[in-house]
Amino acid sequence: MNMTSFEPKNCSISQLQQLLSSVIAPRPIALASTMSHDGFPNLSPFSFFNVFSANPPILIFSPARRVRDNTTKHTLENVIELNEVVINVVSYDIIHQMSLSSTEYEKNINEFKKAGLKMLKSDLVKPFRVAESPVQMECKVNDIIPLGTQNGAGNLVICEVLKIHICDRVLNDNDEIDQEKLDLVARGGGSYYIRAREGFLEIPKPVRSKGIGVDMLPGHIKNSSILTGNDLGILGNIEEIPSLKIVSEFWAKSEQKELKNKLKTTDEKHLKAKEFIQNKDVFKAWCVLLK
Repeated sequence: MNMTSFEPKNCSISQLQQLLSSVIAPRPIALASTMSHDGFPNLSPFSFFNVFSANPPILIFSPARRVRDNTTKHTLENVIELNEVVINVVSYDIIHQMSLSSTEYEKNINEFKKAGLKMLKSDLVKPFRVAESPVQMECKVNDIIPLGTQNGAGNLVICEVLKIHICDRVLNDNDEIDQEKLDLVARGGGSYYIRAREGFLEIPKPVRSKGIGVDMLPGHIKNSSILTGNDLGILGNIEEIPSLKIVSEFWAKSEQKELKNKLKTTDEKHLKAKEFIQNKDVFKAWCVLLK
């Protein structure tokens, strides 16, 4: 078998990160909820994460320094200030909203609102829980270990679990987790994720220039009884809502005449938009929703 070999000292940071994150997979995802010292919520996912002890119950995740400019993430800054975090697990039902929450919004922007996720008050710590997550773990931060000060260096956040909240629907009669009902997703390399029940799936990364967020969607879309949280997460991961001019030009095309005549009610529009979303044609979904 032919092999290509790499020495870390000869690799760029981005190349090394890509190699490591692709081969060390699937990785569980910690959707970490924190709070700044002045009370602003923050939410961000981390796949450098796992459980390391049952007694005491210890979780560790690592918010690394950004490769491109060596800056630190708001999550790290918050756990240094407050020493508390809630680790929410990520099921398939919220995978797109989780992905949207990874967008690098400015400090004090609430990613719960941007991702369309509900804040649930914790019992023992200040950071909020993610109501849609099937398992939420309130933790105190016992220690933070920096692994370096250079670009891409990790910071081990050692968390002790104080309380675990588990949705009843994923428990069996013996209060054990039903893995199929839990339906976890894990991280692969690049834009790939792995659904525990099915295997690989690809999720577009949030745009670098920041998605508008679920909170900026028009009310009839955000409150739809047809579109799911994942659908809203996909719709919120655009830089700007298509203008009325662009939408009008879309519907002015002769090939859209038949479709236009079929869409009379809001439910019909939302069902068609959902179909376009499932076919990965988000632009057409937006044009239908804004018709």
